[in-house]
Amino acid sequence: MPSARTIAIIERPDPPELIAIPLRVDARKEPETARHRHARGQLFCVDQGLLVVHTPQGNWVMPPGRAGWIPPGIWHSARWHGPTSGWSVYVAAEACDQLPREARVLRVSRVLEAIIERATGWEPGEPLDATRARLAAVALDELRNADEERTLRLPMPRERRLAAIARALIANPEDGRSLGALAAWAGISERTLTRHFHQETGMTFAHWRQQAKLARALELLSEGQSVADVAFSLGYENVSAFIAMFKRLTGTTPARCMARERRAG
Repeated sequence: MPSARTIAIIERPDPPELIAIPLRVDARKEPETARHRHARGQLFCVDQGLLVVHTPQGNWVMPPGRAGWIPPGIWHSARWHGPTSGWSVYVAAEACDQLPREARVLRVSRVLEAIIERATGWEPGEPLDATRARLAAVALDELRNADEERTLRLPMPRERRLAAIARALIANPEDGRSLGALAAWAGISERTLTRHFHQETGMTFAHWRQQAKLARALELLSEGQSVADVAFSLGYENVSAFIAMFKRLTGTTPARCMARERRAG
């Protein structure tokens, strides 16, 4: 994690436009960060392990090869799963005007990855010379044009009864109760649950439920559990059904995902 000196530099509003630091976290010792926010925008990326960022709008899951973007001033906390390494980039607020205004998970291009890996060797806070300034500008351009990975977001509904259902399923994704049973438990009609859940999250309830299972699956896989154990712990009757769901949502299999297979952006 960053030193106190580096944190002080990160929180300064003045240049440089881009500060990149390597990340290496032992989740057994530092499983999560407290809720906080930065004056700068922040981009996380891991090449090993898994990072889950929590914001008031929902949860954002980052397996290897994906990056999480947090705009300036957004309250968030983070939880690590398994030994995690990667990098974190802090972008000066004035350079964030043309970057996404909401938290999201992004695909990382090879160009962006290569520039940031080089930038982690720069002294944090040191003014950028002409060459480094050009590289920073390209990195920001790559970030501006990065594709969003919508399957790795889990938006949270705000309405009290819907939020109670969402929290229950996040805590126990293997919960097999039907839509009707969950609606009755929360004191809401099926019709109201279905309509308002879509209005508040942009997803059908069934889709959101699958996303919650995917998020938990990635956490368990990153902690070293086998594909079979994860499938059964999430309530799947067989491993094939779990792999089919995983591949449909992510475009790859659990084994390939956790083997750090990266796709160029």
